[in-house]
Amino acid sequence: MRKDTAALLVCAGSASRMGGINKILHPLGRRTVLEYGLSSFCQCGSIAEIVIVVRADEIPKFQELLSRISIPLPVKLAAGGNTRQESVKNGFSLISPDCQYAAIHDGARPLIRPAAIERVIADARRTGAATLGVPVKDTIKIVKNGIITDTPERSMLYQTQTPQVFSVSLYAEAMQLAKQQGRDYTDDCQLVEALGTPVTMTAGDYTNLKLTTPEDFAVAEALLAEREKEEHNG
Repeated sequence: MRKDTAALLVCAGSASRMGGINKILHPLGRRTVLEYGLSSFCQCGSIAEIVIVVRADEIPKFQELLSRISIPLPVKLAAGGNTRQESVKNGFSLISPDCQYAAIHDGARPLIRPAAIERVIADARRTGAATLGVPVKDTIKIVKNGIITDTPERSMLYQTQTPQVFSVSLYAEAMQLAKQQGRDYTDDCQLVEALGTPVTMTAGDYTNLKLTTPEDFAVAEALLAEREKEEHNG
């Protein structure tokens, strides 16, 4: 398998919805949130290196954690910016020239499965851009001033997840266009879509949830316990 992809873990959020607690360094089961994500990417034969983007003032904390765990891949730390797009740009700048693809992942999604990572990388190799996602389960309403104005066709709606994987050259071009237009995106697919480039939707997993509030940790721990039970019995 080709080791042609850099994993870029974005961990530079403000933690405002976690009461100031850095969820990436917070325990989840027997390890930290970061360690679960690192483990999944390290199990992927396509991943050549890992870049972790963190708040500048927390670099020492991440360095200390990384010094205590064994990681079979090169790991670099990048300081985050004022926006998500800036943070990704800072991490992207550290990707080695040998890597042809960048797998951009929310560090707050620790339950990502290695097989899902490989699926979306495979699609990106084929098309240049791909993201994980799952069909929405609920009926979605468009609301304006408290009034429902439209009901989109549910069969066409997907909940976008990460990793979002792009060829390095394509993503660099998209960043340049965003800079020229003065645009700042919170989603990397939007950045690439602005070029007019189609992004492939790769089948994801509903357990690849994002830890946003304290309640999400309880759900994640239950999913982890069930996963460990399956692995033990399997």
